[in-house]
Amino acid sequence: MVVFSKEGFNKKAYRKFNIREARAIKDSIKNKGYAPEDDYAMMREVLMRRFSRVSREDPNRTGGKWPDLVIIDGGRGQLSVALDVLTKLGIEGVGVIAIAKGPNRNSGRERIYLHGRDPITLGSGDPVLYFLQRLRDEAHRFAIGTHRKRRSRALIRSLLDDIPGIGPKRKKSLLHHFGAAKAVAEAGQSDLESVDGINKATAHRIYEWFHEANQ
Repeated sequence: MVVFSKEGFNKKAYRKFNIREARAIKDSIKNKGYAPEDDYAMMREVLMRRFSRVSREDPNRTGGKWPDLVIIDGGRGQLSVALDVLTKLGIEGVGVIAIAKGPNRNSGRERIYLHGRDPITLGSGDPVLYFLQRLRDEAHRFAIGTHRKRRSRALIRSLLDDIPGIGPKRKKSLLHHFGAAKAVAEAGQSDLESVDGINKATAHRIYEWFHEANQ
């Protein structure tokens, strides 16, 4: 979620939502949660959490946390989900639109969906369209950056966290010295021994761990 105010993009108000209710494999038999690919259900969960929280924290709408307009990346279906969430929470006075790319996902021919009206298509030179594209592009940039950071952390965990005897302090020293977990995996034993806190026996253990893993 990104936020735009009178001062421009308000990055302090950006939020990342970890999807909680998507069904894990172990829950599939019990029918708990919803399928991970259910875009509508994920959107419903995020919007429900976002507006339930702001309703609790700022019920009088005086704290600057309430939006004047919610812009959903999607089409008529996504718009319906957002409107349904606001209705169920009894929230009024918040505008909602959805913006989708045109035929063949053609940027510049976006269609804007509003409740109770036919979709609007703005001209390619319209400043309103340019502004909406900026908002959507910023949301995509923020989401992509978040996914990259998570993949990077997952890679570090998978490479270093399972090595016996390598705790947080030694892992930090290794990453500080080599710059990346992949470089640790590719390092020679003598290079590993040069790291602060890594003695000969530990360096041998790390080297053997990756060496054997690559056999």
